[in-house]
Amino acid sequence: MSIADSIRDRVPPTNRLIAALPSKDRARLLATCDDVELVFADILVEPGARIRHVYFPTGRSYISMMVPVDAAAALEVGLVGNEGMLGVSLVLGVDASPLRALVQGAGQALRMSAASFKREFQESTALQRELNHYLYVLIAQLAQSAACVRFHKIEARLARWLLMTQDRSQADRFRITHTFLA
Repeated sequence: MSIADSIRDRVPPTNRLIAALPSKDRARLLATCDDVELVFADILVEPGARIRHVYFPTGRSYISMMVPVDAAAALEVGLVGNEGMLGVSLVLGVDASPLRALVQGAGQALRMSAASFKREFQESTALQRELNHYLYVLIAQLAQSAACVRFHKIEARLARWLLMTQDRSQADRFRITHTFLA
């Protein structure tokens, strides 16, 4: 066992989805992950592209899930922070991303290959259970976001987005551009 593996076994992950796994499942999953730095404004995947990696944001990093409207505009439909993962469509057996994933909150994440994730998902009933719950919550959030866009005034939509971003960033200050807000 390497020193890095030993540290991973002792230090709890800061991704709540991974932290919810039993220690044996968590250790096996973490052994296949790489620590990566998410850089503000990096695009992790485009709509229709094959999912090559899944990402588990840790700490204060977060990722916007966006639907492109046309060549110049996109609509954010959800956020992924340390409560979940990017690439959840693999749970449903879908290898292509339906959305663009854009890093909105820079920071650390755990990344694993799609192939490793699929193997871990098949092996671990605990991971299956946690991801099924997460998928349910994600669908509920996407539905709430759609209803908000349709029925709420711009001020209420902005307030919802700011609160969701504050929750993911775990801070009262976070980076945002005027272009993204528009």
